[in-house]
Amino acid sequence: MAENVNYNDDSIRSLDWKEHIRLRPGMYIGKLGDGSAFDDGVYVLLKEIVDNSIDEFVMGSGKTIEINMGEHKVSVRDYGRGIPLGKVIDCVSKINTGGKYDSKAFQKSVGLNGVGTKAVNALSNFFTVQSYREGRTKIAEFEKGELTRDEPEKETTQRNGTAINFIPDDSIFRHYRFRPEFVENMIWNYVFLNSGLTINFNNKKYLSERGLYDLLVRNADAENLRYPIIHLKGADIEIAMTHGQSYGEEYYSFVNGQHTTQGGTHQAAFREAVVKTIKEFYGKDFDASDIRASIVAAIAVKVQEPVFESQTKTKLGSQNVGPDGPSVRTFIGDFVKRELDNYLHKNQATADALKARILQSERERKDIAGIKKLANDRAKKASLHNRKLRDCKLHFDDNHERKQETTLFITEGDSASGSITKSRDVHTQAVFSLKGKPLNCFGLTKKVVYENEEFNLLQHALNIEDGIENLRYNNIVIATDADVDGMHIRLLLMTFFLQFFPDLVKAGHVSILQTPLFRVRNKKETIYCYSDEERRNAIAKLGNKPEITRFKGLGEISPDEFGLFIGKDIRLDPVYLRDANVKALLEYFMGKNTPTRQQHIVNNLRVEKDDESVNPLLKEQLDNVELAVA
Repeated sequence: MAENVNYNDDSIRSLDWKEHIRLRPGMYIGKLGDGSAFDDGVYVLLKEIVDNSIDEFVMGSGKTIEINMGEHKVSVRDYGRGIPLGKVIDCVSKINTGGKYDSKAFQKSVGLNGVGTKAVNALSNFFTVQSYREGRTKIAEFEKGELTRDEPEKETTQRNGTAINFIPDDSIFRHYRFRPEFVENMIWNYVFLNSGLTINFNNKKYLSERGLYDLLVRNADAENLRYPIIHLKGADIEIAMTHGQSYGEEYYSFVNGQHTTQGGTHQAAFREAVVKTIKEFYGKDFDASDIRASIVAAIAVKVQEPVFESQTKTKLGSQNVGPDGPSVRTFIGDFVKRELDNYLHKNQATADALKARILQSERERKDIAGIKKLANDRAKKASLHNRKLRDCKLHFDDNHERKQETTLFITEGDSASGSITKSRDVHTQAVFSLKGKPLNCFGLTKKVVYENEEFNLLQHALNIEDGIENLRYNNIVIATDADVDGMHIRLLLMTFFLQFFPDLVKAGHVSILQTPLFRVRNKKETIYCYSDEERRNAIAKLGNKPEITRFKGLGEISPDEFGLFIGKDIRLDPVYLRDANVKALLEYFMGKNTPTRQQHIVNNLRVEKDDESVNPLLKEQLDNVELAVA
């Protein structure tokens, strides 16, 4: 019988603004994370600050933004109008206080709810705001949302604008660090969407002259594009699109400068409009999947008073362009129908190349239709008693208002999968066990995904056969031993994803699990170490010859211990692409160029010794060995 609990007036309490943000940070910034994924909360904090500076630029004030970042600290300085000096403290510490509620002042702004900067303040160990305005300045400092310093106004010679510095709270963002590559992508998107804007990030200048055209040039595999990039611009809309050689569909969608990584009504409308326009242009009833196969596209729209599905603004929910405007679907559909149709009529070579790409996709789809049906039937039967998959109860594609964060660990062998299976959270963490080293699929067609039972079962476990919209696990974690075989398996799995499902990697869904290499302990304390440096620090801390255990593989870690490494303190290394030329990248590492790759390995060989030198005899032996990854 349930215990009787008093429920009276004393049970009801009101939280002040900072208490509520700190108690429920996910409501304001999405997931927390440690900075190992591009959508972790620490990057949302930065985005909230920069969004305000972008809005100043859009309103015609301040063409330069300066961002400086270390592993844990960020400073942002813009040259906009500056926060009115009498409202500096209110604007960063009073919920629903700001200058963007008047739509006449900020008609197409991203930050409309007066929450973003306050969330950054409340979730930071240290936060300062300084406004420069008409020869005077005002500064205030906070700790976890509490005002600690309130300087009176004074004169200044600095240009108008706002400067904000913050250090995220490490008790909320555990083990976090900023990764410049994720911030760099964010900054590129800002300049692509705002011609004339310059962002200086850690003393490097970012700017763009051609907008979304430049975005595709940077992100698409230029050597494998089927035709020149189509670039279309209109009032409150800009589109760039082309087709490549890789599998899948790749979209970059934006609303009022906000990168909507989960798409929304505007992206769905664009996908629909492209299919309809192309069918009508060629007078052929092509299959929609053949038209969109290998598409790489970017779309940016401006919407008055946009409605997003969460505070993090990653998915547009608005159905209309504005209170009195057309629907998003009609607005985008009419633009694509008119402009894309005109473009194809004027550029016959592009129209011919596009048609050839569609026909190639059609042939490939029909070629694998037979084996695909057999493989899918086999996968459906296997899913009822699939020994490779230990599923979880909730999934990312479940029909909830807020999608559930879920993880699939891909492990090598039964010993490693056994430890993870016993220690995982059965509600949100699943395990897929490989029987050994998977096939090197570089250079093979997608037919192999259906012919290879293991790949086919993995594809169905993830539910990505027809795209990543219905992905069942948004975190795909490769969990292999930190030895030569484990590293090889990582490469083979990454090749599989990059070859056939590159959008999974580009969307930040794939990562590598870090597990401790050493356990250092005495009778009072146990420290798990992920590197030699951490091991040396642990030995120095515990002193008096502590017990040191070297973990050689995941199977050696007990289930009880494993639970410590895949929970809230999980450490992940994200798989991301610095180079958009995926084909060249895979060809170098996974192709048949073994002499070139051998020389690269020999030249960069490093042995983990105190003197970090390479044994000359070992190097001589390696020179005579063919190192074959394939």
